[in-house]
Amino acid sequence: MEGLRDLYQEVILDHNKRPRNYHRLEHANHVAEGRNPLCGDHYTIYLIVENDIVKEIAFEGSGCAISKASASMMSTELKGKSIPEVKKFFEIFRKVVTGEADVMNHLEELGKLAAFAGVSEFPVRVKCATLAWHALNSALDGGEQLVSTET
Repeated sequence: MEGLRDLYQEVILDHNKRPRNYHRLEHANHVAEGRNPLCGDHYTIYLIVENDIVKEIAFEGSGCAISKASASMMSTELKGKSIPEVKKFFEIFRKVVTGEADVMNHLEELGKLAAFAGVSEFPVRVKCATLAWHALNSALDGGEQLVSTET
C-alpha cells in the first residue's frame, strides 16, 4: 500500500500542475457545474456526447490539488467511453474513494485513478475527489444546474 501512496502523491501533483483537458469546450452538448462550498472548489464539466459515446470532455474552474487532479484524470480516462461505461466507472471510483470497496479489487479497472484510494482515509477530501465526477454525472443526466457537495 505504501507504493500506492507514493503513486497517489506523484499522480495528483502532476495532474494538479499540468491538468489535461483544462479548457472550455465549445459546442458542448452536456454541461454541468459542481461546487464544494466547504473548501471553495468549483468546476464546470463540458461534454460532447454522440451516439451514447463521450467524444470530448473538458473542464474549467479552480480548487484544491485533489479536485483538480481528479477532474483532469477523469477527463483523460473517460474520453471515448460509452455512457453506461462512464456510469459504471463513476460508481467504482466513488466506492473506492469512500472506502466502500477495496482498491485492490479494482486496480485494473481504475488504472492510475486507483491513486485516489488514499483519499478514503480523509473523509473531508472525498468530496474534493468526487466533485467533478458528480458534475459529470449530472451533465450526462441532462442537468445543466449546479451540483453541490452539501445538498
